[in-house]
Amino acid sequence: MAKRKRKRHAAEGEEDLPLPVGEAKKKKLVQEGGATPTTIQIILGTYEKVLHGITASTKPQVKGHDELDSVEFADTFLLNAHTSAIRCLAISPSSTELFKSQKIILASGSSDQTVNLYHLSTTPPQKSNRLSMPTLAGSNINENPRNRELGSLRHHSAAINALHFPTRSKLLSGAEDNTIAVARTRDWTVLSTIKAPIPKAHGRPSGDTAPFGGTPTGVNDFAIHPSMKLMVSVGKGEKCLRLWNLVTGKKAGVLNFGRELLQSVGEGKWARGEGRMLEWNSLGEEFVVGFERGCAVFDMDSKPKCRILPSPLTKIHQLHYMASSGTDGETKDLLTVSTEDGRILFYDTTDVVETQITKPASKPEIPVLKAICQLGGAAEGLTGRVKDFEILKPSGSEDFIVVTGSSDGAVRLWTVDESELLDEPSTSRDLNGKVGISANGGDGKANGNAMKPPTTRQIGLLLGTYEAGNRITCLKAFVMSETDSLKTNGSENGITRKNGEQVDSGDKNSTSS
Repeated sequence: MAKRKRKRHAAEGEEDLPLPVGEAKKKKLVQEGGATPTTIQIILGTYEKVLHGITASTKPQVKGHDELDSVEFADTFLLNAHTSAIRCLAISPSSTELFKSQKIILASGSSDQTVNLYHLSTTPPQKSNRLSMPTLAGSNINENPRNRELGSLRHHSAAINALHFPTRSKLLSGAEDNTIAVARTRDWTVLSTIKAPIPKAHGRPSGDTAPFGGTPTGVNDFAIHPSMKLMVSVGKGEKCLRLWNLVTGKKAGVLNFGRELLQSVGEGKWARGEGRMLEWNSLGEEFVVGFERGCAVFDMDSKPKCRILPSPLTKIHQLHYMASSGTDGETKDLLTVSTEDGRILFYDTTDVVETQITKPASKPEIPVLKAICQLGGAAEGLTGRVKDFEILKPSGSEDFIVVTGSSDGAVRLWTVDESELLDEPSTSRDLNGKVGISANGGDGKANGNAMKPPTTRQIGLLLGTYEAGNRITCLKAFVMSETDSLKTNGSENGITRKNGEQVDSGDKNSTSS
């Protein structure tokens, strides 16, 4: 006797077939009126040679509600990746082809002269129905089985200081052996090596027994122009910036840092005067050089455009450009800087375009840029240094998510509304530090008191904090593609749907008449 095919009749009151886990979760969020949760993958490099992966699941703020949903952290991997401290991390850029393949390349550089490579999944790990294992730390563990190790590169003879993926097919690495290597990700072959000259030793005592070439040397950092044809680099023991032609692989020029420039960015007489960080903006019209306590912004003509000095003066640990919408609707880049006292400062480098400072002196002073707003710091009760940070903007959201990592092991998630970056304080900032209107909108003569300079505007809201337990040296993060996991969830569970019917791919004959 042949089996009859079961039919679904919604009118007869029969129950609907159970949906897969991902689709059921998405349907529940729609019914509740909430937004789709956002999952962020965070990768930490530490002094303790540990590579730590964390996922942070958060739901964007719903307009009209006063409270925010809590952030749920979970450990995805914890590897003793290197034999020495991890100095830098890099992830391959995201693209349409990337999310089709659902994997991303992670590179980690260390003082042990090796570059480790990993494949990370861009889809959030599925929660298992099994009981979670008890841990001493008390944190959740949600391992992603799609993550795997690729191998190691050992083409440098010194510590790795900088890593960068200009495209998905190339990886550039800079080390203390004064070389920048270009590796192809298809077979990890080193295509070429750019060699920077070894700086001469200055001021060494006559009794110094250091070997030849034993002076501090190496590439501190490098940045590639968006056109992929030009690169700038800074190194140890050099008070200059080097330009490289990536088409020919040869030196294109040298920009020396003058005494006036170094003094204006806080480099004193006994300071090294070397650049520590580099970054291009998204349009490639300017780049910033980070020193120990200040920054200098240069235009395409390699002329100083403005300088940045945090107030109060403190050390700078990391800098990035972030793209935001201006008041006229056009996209502009804001320069963000993390400091020793736990702040992230935001600067608008377009403020100096229409302003020119003329003085009777033969050498005009480089204008100082004031911060338009800040995140964290003493106002939020935070004083620990921010070693590294990432600024993300999930698709379909108007808010930025800022991920910060401190040297004490604390990872914090912040949310910043884009309107907070556009709101200008009621003060007319001058490049010389003069203020025309007080911070409260008055004329500065209220109550008979002298006008005081305005304080930096505080923005952002803290979503959650995670204690990693290790001292953080570097950090990378990206938004995981939740939609891809929802699409593939049904096929992974062996369930497909055709015309409202449930078909088990493992037993096709059970539904045949």
